[in-house]
Amino acid sequence: MSFAPKKSLGQHWLYDPAALQAVCDAAHIKNSDTVLEIGPGLGTLTNALVERAKHVTAVEFDRDLASELSSRVTADNLEIINQDFLQFDLGRLPSGYKVAANVPYYITSKIVRLLLESDNPPAEMALLIQKEVAERMAAKPGGMSILAVATQFYAVAKLGPVIPAELFTPPPKVNSRIISLKYRKKPLFADVVPAAYFRMVRAGFGEKRKTLRNSLSGGLRIDKSAAEALLHAAHISPGARAEQLSLDEWHVLTVMYATSQT
Repeated sequence: MSFAPKKSLGQHWLYDPAALQAVCDAAHIKNSDTVLEIGPGLGTLTNALVERAKHVTAVEFDRDLASELSSRVTADNLEIINQDFLQFDLGRLPSGYKVAANVPYYITSKIVRLLLESDNPPAEMALLIQKEVAERMAAKPGGMSILAVATQFYAVAKLGPVIPAELFTPPPKVNSRIISLKYRKKPLFADVVPAAYFRMVRAGFGEKRKTLRNSLSGGLRIDKSAAEALLHAAHISPGARAEQLSLDEWHVLTVMYATSQT
């Protein structure tokens, strides 16, 4: 049976063998691993995964594709689940599982957040996503965003090869890039809870064009003089902007703010 890609589901299928192997390589898949694939589609990546992993769980939202996948990929170590991934129970997977996936552009951030914030996060991920988004996730201070801070708070991000649009069917309007994410075994900052940390980050990024003095004042609902004092205590210029800060500097701000409230 032939399938026409559904634009509403962001379906762009990758056939290039070298690119498919590059995704597997980026997740460091071994023959002892359980791998979760999100949106297997026609099974081109699935075929590569079942050859390298101990077990592959493929979660496919499209009912027609899910029903056909077992005939396209004949492997005893493949489990196919027809379900919206955002409703999938990650707790059913063994600890230390890995993720390898060609992820629909429109849902990338939701998928990454769900995986990283899960009670059973993957040990490693290799995601093929929009090039610009991959580079935003791995950005350094000076070009940070909430997505970059959130990603790197939970995982070490490393950019992989760029995959040109013409290697997909149908070709998307932009190029893709592989990003590998290695989950941090220990919390990056053990002395703050994520909710407090991200409250500070959201406050800082609340009004991107404003200085931190102004954005923190508005986001934390404190006087500008208090925001300026907080920034001075953290050795950060009140005139700096959120995209300039490192994860360590957000941590210092969070600790200083908590101290000021006690």
